[in-house]
Amino acid sequence: MNAPTAHRSSAGIRPPAAYPPARLALRPPTFPAGPVCGAWWPRTDDLSAELAALTDVFDASRGRVTRIATHHGSWAKEPRTLPVTGHTVTATWYVAGLDPYTIRLFSYGAGRWDLFVVPPDSEAGAAARLMSAAADPALHLTGSGLMAAESAAR
Repeated sequence: MNAPTAHRSSAGIRPPAAYPPARLALRPPTFPAGPVCGAWWPRTDDLSAELAALTDVFDASRGRVTRIATHHGSWAKEPRTLPVTGHTVTATWYVAGLDPYTIRLFSYGAGRWDLFVVPPDSEAGAAARLMSAAADPALHLTGSGLMAAESAAR
């Protein structure tokens, strides 16, 4: 018996068909942007496994995410392209100039969004406080500032 042969399309590898929804808290769009426009709490440090759930939200509500930028060393692996639902996202990895707790999403013609990334191994209570603070229009803290404030509060 011959083993079936898999064929890859030019669109690349497809993400899993079912994955949990993104844990996301966003600022109301009517408020001026701060250093971050909300928070994302991924379940793991594997960006390839986590990104599709996040882009699904933005693709549907704010425009198709085509690129991301994040800090070098923030994720376990650093691929240049990431398959998401229906398309591929290009990644740029910064050594400096981008907060280590931030992911920047770009949508062609629709803008960009900087999200605070709650560390995946965060305790649920701390993650809830961080997400709430990142989505609060009255606060203007960077990702590192949010982490420092959470550490100081403990």
